[in-house]
Amino acid sequence: MRYSLLAGLIVLILGQTTCRSSGEKRAPTIGEAYAGPAALALRKDIPTQSPVVATVPHGERLDIIQHRRRFFKVRTAGGKEGWIEDHLLLSSDEIASLKEVERRARTLPTQGLASTYELLNVHTEPNRLSPSFLQIAAGEKVDVVAHVASPRTPPARKPLLPPKPKQPKVAHKSPETRYPPPPPPPAPPVPANWLELSKTPPEVAQSIAAAKAESPAPTDDWSLVRNAKGDSGWVLTHRLYMAIPDDVAQYAEGHRITSYFPLRDVRDGDQVKHVWLWTTIGGGDHNYDFDSYRVFTWSLRRHRYETAFIQRNVEGYFPVLLRPVEWSAGSKARTPSDTAKYPGFSVCVEDAHGVRMRRSYALIDTVVRSAGQQPCEAPTSILQTDGATVPSPQSPAPNPAAGSRSLLARLKAFAKKLFSR
Repeated sequence: MRYSLLAGLIVLILGQTTCRSSGEKRAPTIGEAYAGPAALALRKDIPTQSPVVATVPHGERLDIIQHRRRFFKVRTAGGKEGWIEDHLLLSSDEIASLKEVERRARTLPTQGLASTYELLNVHTEPNRLSPSFLQIAAGEKVDVVAHVASPRTPPARKPLLPPKPKQPKVAHKSPETRYPPPPPPPAPPVPANWLELSKTPPEVAQSIAAAKAESPAPTDDWSLVRNAKGDSGWVLTHRLYMAIPDDVAQYAEGHRITSYFPLRDVRDGDQVKHVWLWTTIGGGDHNYDFDSYRVFTWSLRRHRYETAFIQRNVEGYFPVLLRPVEWSAGSKARTPSDTAKYPGFSVCVEDAHGVRMRRSYALIDTVVRSAGQQPCEAPTSILQTDGATVPSPQSPAPNPAAGSRSLLARLKAFAKKLFSR
C-alpha cells in the first residue's frame, strides 16, 4: 500500500512538471529578419565570449523577439534562440533585392574570368560593412560582369523594427506657491548689426570650401562576380586578378586589366594561340570602366604576341560585346557578295560631344577594321531592382552640352602627357 501511494505521488509530480514545461510560453515575435552571412552564429548572450547556441545558413528566416541597442535576440525555425548584431541581419526587402541582382547578373555577358590569391569574401552590397554571404576560394575562377565605384560610407539601411510611437508628453502642473516668483529681467536689445554678425567670415568660408575640395569622400572599386553555380555578389576589385595568360598580361604597362576576350584561334605548329582583346584602365578613381582597348595577334614569323590594334584616351563603359560583324571592302559595295561577316567586337565609348557610341570592329585575319558605330544602349544600374531605367552609378547619363568641356579637358591631358616626356 505504501509503495503504491509513493508511485502515484511520483507520477503526479512528473505529470505536473510535464504540463508546466509544455505550457511554457515563448517570447512573442516583434519582427522578422534573415541571416546575412554564409554561416550566422547565434550566441547565448550579447558578449562575444558567450557560447554559440546555433548556426544558421544565409537567407534563413528568423523571428526577432528582443532588441537591445544594436543587438537582436532571434529565434530560428527549430526554436533555438540567440543574440546577434543588427548589421549581420537582412530585411525582407534586402533579401528580395539581392535575389533580383542575382537574377539580372545571370543575364549579363561575362567580361572575363578572374581569380584570387586567397580566400575572398563576397558581399551583398558594394560596401565593406555589408554582410558577406559567400566566399571565393584561392584559385577559383569567377565571371566579372559589372563594375561600380561606391563611397566608403556605411550603407543606408531601413531599421529592422519600426520605430516606437512617441508617447504624448503629459504636462505636469507645478505646485502652487504662496508667493509667486519675481518677474524675469528684460531681454537685452538686439545689436544693430546682427545680420553682419550672423554671417560666416569670408576667410573662414574659403578655408572650409578648400578643405572639402582637397579631401573628397574616399571610394572603393567593386566588381560584381558570378561563380559556376550562378551565385552573384560584390567583391573588392583590387582583390581580383584577371586570368589572362602571362604572355599577354606582361604588356599591361602598369595598367589594370578590366576585361579580356579571345577573338579567334591561331595554330602555330602543335600550339594553339588565341587572338586577344582586352580593356585596361590607369590608376586613380574613375567613373568609367576602361580608358583603352587593345587587340593582340600571334605572329607566326616571330612566334610572339604583337599589337594589331590599340585605342587610348577613351572613356569606355561595360559591357564589351563579342559578335560577328559585317564588313565590306569599300563604301561602293552593292551586292551581298561584297559584304561578309567576320569575328568582331564592339565597345561603348564616349565621343567628343559627351554622347556614348558603340563602335564595332571586324577582325579580318590579323587586321582590325572599323565597322561603323551607333548609339549605345540606355545605361542601367545593376543596383536598381524596381525595373526602372536609371543612369548607372559608374556611367552617368550623356550630356551633349558638356561636349566642348570634355574635348577641352582631353586636349589639356594630351598636351600634359606630350610635354612631360
